[in-house]
Parts: sequence; C-alpha cells; structure tokens
Amino acid sequence: QMQIAKACLRTPLVPLNWQAPPGHPGEGVEVFLKLENLQPVINSFKLRGAGNACANIQADIDEIRRRGVATASAGNMAQGLAANAKRMGVPCTAVVPDHAPVMKLEAIERLGASIVKVPFAEWWRIIESGHCPQAPDSFFIHPVLDQHVLAGNATCGLEILEDLPDVDAILVPYGGGALACGIGSVVGHLRPACRVYGCEPETAAPLARSFQEGKCSEVEYEATFIDGCGGKSVLEPMWALAQDVLAGGFAVPLPDVVEAIRLVAERNKVIAEGAGACSVAAAMQGGAGKGKIVAVVSGGGLDTAKLVQILSRCPHAAQNPKPSSLQCPRTQSSQEEVPSEEKEKEK
Repeated sequence: QMQIAKACLRTPLVPLNWQAPPGHPGEGVEVFLKLENLQPVINSFKLRGAGNACANIQADIDEIRRRGVATASAGNMAQGLAANAKRMGVPCTAVVPDHAPVMKLEAIERLGASIVKVPFAEWWRIIESGHCPQAPDSFFIHPVLDQHVLAGNATCGLEILEDLPDVDAILVPYGGGALACGIGSVVGHLRPACRVYGCEPETAAPLARSFQEGKCSEVEYEATFIDGCGGKSVLEPMWALAQDVLAGGFAVPLPDVVEAIRLVAERNKVIAEGAGACSVAAAMQGGAGKGKIVAVVSGGGLDTAKLVQILSRCPHAAQNPKPSSLQCPRTQSSQEEVPSEEKEKEK
C-alpha cells in the first residue's frame, strides 16, 4: 500500500441504492460498490498494479528512461502504465486489440504513450506468451502475470476488508485474472469465510467454463462493448491460482450488464464501464448468495455514445455496433419513463 500511495486513491465502498423486490433472485442481497472508477487520471484499478510494477523494475531510472516500458492492454492497463510512466518521465508503448474503445485510445494518447493496434488474436498471443515483439527493447510489464501487478491489485481487497470486515462475498470482473486473483489471494488469507468470484460477459466467459469443466478451457470469443473482462481462454498460470483463491465464475448476460450500468448511473450517479458493471449485475442476480456482497466497479471507461444508448433505453444497447452507428433513434420504448418502485415490484 505504501508503494502506490502517491499514485492511487483509497477508493470508497458505498451501498448500491437498490433493493430487490420480493421474488427477485437478488432478494436478501445487500450490494456494496467498490468504486475503482474514481481512481485519479485513468478512472480504473489498473493504476494500482501498474504503479507497483513500475516501482519494482530492477534497473536504474536512466536505463528505464532509455528503454521505456510497454504492456498489452485493452485500454485500462495501458492508461495505468502510461500515467505512471509520465510521472517518471519514461516513454511508454501500449499494444491494444483492434476493438479497443475510442475513448480509451484517446486517453492513452493524452497520457503520452505510443499506441500499436493489432488484431485481437495477435494481441492475445502477447498475453499468452508474455513476449511483445512490437516493443522488443522495452521493459514489458505483463498486465496479468507480473507478480508486482498482482500485489498492487491485492491492495483493493485489503481496503474492502478494512471497510467491511463482515463481507460475505466479493464479485470481481475477470479478464486476465490479475484483479480477481490479487483480491482473492489476500481475502483468502485474512477472511477465509468470504467467497471471491470472477465475472465475465457470457459472450466471452472462459473462467466460468473452466470451473464447470474443472480444467483450463477455451471459448468462442465474441467482441462486445464490454472490453475490460472476458476473453478466449484462461491463462494456464492464472488458472492454477484461480482454482485456489476463487470460489467460481459467473457468465453474465449482456442485457443484465446494460441494466446494471443504467441503474448505477441513475441511482448512485456513478458511471461504470461494461467490465465494472459485470460484477454489479452478477451481485444483483443473487448468484453469490445472500448477505453483504461487494461488487468491484473496476473502471469508468464507457464511451459516451454507448452510455447515451443505455440511459435512453435503446433496445440495441446490448449490441456492439461500430462507433459511427451508436446513435439510437428515439423509439417509443426508449422514451418510456423510468419505472417507479411500485412498477418494479410488479415485474
């Protein structure tokens, strides 16, 4: 925690302003939001792991500045590394998949990093191999497997336990697994009774399948607006850790994620990106059981056009159109009033 104190905030843990009506799957669930989207500069938990990794590079600062740093990221880790690199006066390269949101790419560039865009399959090979040919001379910081990244992410779990010692379960977006397994490692040591779950969109949920099949599994990947979690497969090294520190994985339907984004925005006045809303949606559906459930809102990097779609109740909000076609006509269903509490209870 001391290593990253200068770069990161201790983010708040707040109740979700929602209570499930009688008969709802989430009845008896008290949801809390760990608001990592309030981290400075990048609005993402990635500031934790990137900051700790930069602080532990085994080289003097002159060599680091000469060679620079690099990572492979869908957006948030690249921003986290770029922010820390800028603070240190170090050049940064970010290799991103071709479906990375424009909003995140613009943020990476604002922080002074160079962007290399590659097809998803090529990007995923970097994640699997830990080898980045696009930046061969740079210090490569793996967004998932770097032990200092895991340790930095684990500080999020420490804060949750300090603020809510009797938490029953923690739901965490699962992409490569560094956040979920970092939190799971520290929580398993300090509060074994608390269950930690990974959450993915159902269109890209290899963790959920891996737990179902009892082995490291692959799935057919479908790109959506949820870019910060899910994937084609679970990394073998992370699967070994995930089995030990996680209680399971949830494959979350996209309409549930869309509804969670809308509800968090309307009730708590907080913007959650798709990955961050995956955990909220899973918590609301009661999959982690009753009691005090923390949903980690991992980031707030949601494209404005997609947010407008969701808040206007566009029927196509769960789809993944090209950025130029994100406008949604004002249909009758998108003009409906927000249902009252009584109407929600009738559903």
